[in-house]
Amino acid sequence: MTAVETTIPAREQAVGRPLAIVLGLLTIFGPISMDLYLPVLPALTAELQSTTSVAQLTITACLLGLAIGQLVAGPLSDRLGRRMPLLIGVVAYTVTSVLCALSPTVETLIIARFVQGLAGAVGIVIAQAAGRDVYSGAKLIRYYGRLTVLGGLAAIIGPVIGGQLATVTDWRGVFLFLAAVGVAVLVASLVIFKETLPAKRRVTGGFSHTIQDFRRLLADPVFVGAVLITGFTYSAVFAYLSGATYILQGTYGLSPQGYSFAFGLNSLGFMVFGFMAGRLAERWSERGTLTVGLIMTAAGALGLLATALLHLPLSAIILSLFTMVSGVAVTSPPATSLALKDYPDIAGTASSLLGLARYAFGGIAAPLVGIGGATDAVPFGIVAAVSAAAAVLCLGLVSRRRGPGVIGRM
Repeated sequence: MTAVETTIPAREQAVGRPLAIVLGLLTIFGPISMDLYLPVLPALTAELQSTTSVAQLTITACLLGLAIGQLVAGPLSDRLGRRMPLLIGVVAYTVTSVLCALSPTVETLIIARFVQGLAGAVGIVIAQAAGRDVYSGAKLIRYYGRLTVLGGLAAIIGPVIGGQLATVTDWRGVFLFLAAVGVAVLVASLVIFKETLPAKRRVTGGFSHTIQDFRRLLADPVFVGAVLITGFTYSAVFAYLSGATYILQGTYGLSPQGYSFAFGLNSLGFMVFGFMAGRLAERWSERGTLTVGLIMTAAGALGLLATALLHLPLSAIILSLFTMVSGVAVTSPPATSLALKDYPDIAGTASSLLGLARYAFGGIAAPLVGIGGATDAVPFGIVAAVSAAAAVLCLGLVSRRRGPGVIGRM
């Protein structure tokens, strides 16, 4: 049982700017863990005497860790509060980032990346759940829009910093930089982050109650539809994260620095369109905004497939990537709001399923991109197009009305 009736909206708390900044910082763990070392991934592959597909498993391992970690951290934070799990997760992230830098083989790096993902997942799920603790209504949609913007900003900064780090250090130094980021976030969390889930609002009960919570969520077609759309659209994004560095550098001849700026352009689109989507969903319609985002995602993915099949020039692939990634940014705020807004009592558990889909789907998609080799863009185009099509097919689920009692069940 929860400590308060779930039919009563969560009390909106006064949120100062420092706390809002820390909540935003927590969401950078996923993007920066993925993006910072992408410019040096080919060099990592060569130094560890690996193949493209095996090296890409370092991405898959991190994604799976991010997915599974959220599945554990979300329900725990509903029961124990947000602050203590967060601090443990940030410390673990910092330590495992150092272990990644010390990895002697690609196999040990894959294991370390999985554990790094597990630790980093805590910050991501708590950023979403704590936001649900302190915001509601239009402010909640706006908050998720800001998270999307910050994710895009981290994606811009990550590859650019990674490309510049590549001029002064190797891939091991990049992981040490991630450890330094972990230390900075830990200090900010210790000083600023206060508990957002009071004891009286926490969920009680053991593992069986957690299973009941998952069943409650999965019985809601709107929640399931929002989760599946998030998973499929982000599988297209993570296919991009996994494959674009090889294709843009190998096929189109970009340097690590050139790739980092091309990546930054696409991430800028993610940031700008994510901000616009938060405002649009707030003033117009969550479902309408979601539909627009899916149309953009599908158009960009089909453009990528056409570019790969017809060997179109660099401008074509950049435009297609920009459209697809921006479309995913448009889908993110309304999909997250649709998934979480009716579950203030189990926001951590709901966030964990959303994160599971986002990173597990991405982890499955990432290695498929390298099946044809480092410079074959066709598998990339196929994965992106299939993912976008699957997301569009799930749109019907979120158009349904929620059944009676979805919000009020205990």
